[in-house]
Amino acid sequence: MLVPDTQQQAARNWFESLRDRICAEFEAIEREAGSDASFTYTPWNREDDPEANGGGGVRGVMKGKVFEKVGVNVSTVGGDLSGDFAKTIHGAGENPAFFATGISLVAHMANPHVPAVHMNTRFLATTKRWFGGGADLNPPLPYAEDSEAFHAEFKAACDAHDPDYYARFSKWAEEYFYIPHRGVHRGVGGIFYDHLEGDFDANFAFTRAVGDAFLAAYPSIVRKRMNQPFDAAEESQMLEWRGRYAEFNLVHDRGTLFGLKTGGNIDAILMSLPPRAIWP
Repeated sequence: MLVPDTQQQAARNWFESLRDRICAEFEAIEREAGSDASFTYTPWNREDDPEANGGGGVRGVMKGKVFEKVGVNVSTVGGDLSGDFAKTIHGAGENPAFFATGISLVAHMANPHVPAVHMNTRFLATTKRWFGGGADLNPPLPYAEDSEAFHAEFKAACDAHDPDYYARFSKWAEEYFYIPHRGVHRGVGGIFYDHLEGDFDANFAFTRAVGDAFLAAYPSIVRKRMNQPFDAAEESQMLEWRGRYAEFNLVHDRGTLFGLKTGGNIDAILMSLPPRAIWP
């Protein structure tokens, strides 16, 4: 049975509260668009799998007028990592025991003028303890003002905690959210950080600031663009871009690999895939 300690429980409580705030805001946007769409929540339990250890999570999905498909998942899992995979996880080489809790969000939008988005923050404990995560904006039809507004919110969150964070973490996002076999970036970036360890309180405060920055940045962009007219060519461009997004998540994304290697829920892990895509 997975029994989190005080730090682990605090992180889990925050991720669950952030999920509730995000889902409420996204449902409010659907109401503003004249839709009654709401999230459907499906709990899952790793203990249903005899090969897995304890824990589980809740997968939240909404399909509406503005959000063609959005998933907001929270998971809290623990146990022992498998041999070779354990060696790839920070602090797990000597002792495979781990605990992980986090929130993961991906939104694919109905209107190609509204950017898709990804956000994830997490806390992991092995022989070391650290936070990681970030957010990145993925517009099929980029607008410089939207990209600048998104980055500005995350820069403010970074600057409030460490003057070097934004330069480091925005560069990390640029390098990470890149599709090598296509030679293109997945979107217009954001921030990405990992293995933020040492001072739990300071790192937890920064991770909370990242979640708050997402709520400050993204819904306002959605509201600005969601009623903008679009044509068939623009929709086709969005669907082709979604194919690139799917390729990244299936081939390169660390979160996808971690979920699959640790007995996660397949539907929750692959909720990041778009509902429609084309490879012309």
